Amino acid sequence: MVSHRTDAPASANLPGARILVVEARYYDALADELLAGALAAIAAAGAAARVVTVPGALEIPAAIAILVDAAAQARAPYDAVVALGCVIRGETGHYDIVAGESARALMDLSTRLRLPLGNGILTVETEAQALTRARVAEMNKGGGAAQAALAVLALKRAAADA
Repeated sequence: MVSHRTDAPASANLPGARILVVEARYYDALADELLAGALAAIAAAGAAARVVTVPGALEIPAAIAILVDAAAQARAPYDAVVALGCVIRGETGHYDIVAGESARALMDLSTRLRLPLGNGILTVETEAQALTRARVAEMNKGGGAAQAALAVLALKRAAADA
């Protein structure tokens, strides 16, 4: 039995790649950490980033759709997208709506557009959990989201060359 396996690289070298980063700055300190991690990962891959800020996590998918469409029409498409933000559970059901709908919309965009997308929207119970996940020196989820998008981009390019 022959097995064919294609792995997305853990770290990609993608000079010239254009990466759109859309961040929700509802929690500024968390957003700073997420963005720092994402930008470091993008720079390490030799790619270029454009950062756009929106108020909250629910606005991220719409902003991505608008900006990806505009870039494609301008014949300067983005190669991948990174979504960054944080949703912290509160006393109402709003958390479930924001967390679920933003994730669903991002997945819909990624699969419909065949767009490599790293979802770095944290969904946590407390601000302490968010800080641990966001800090570059700890879990670096912003960097992880960017690395995920870059890995899928490398896989997409390899598939196109095959």
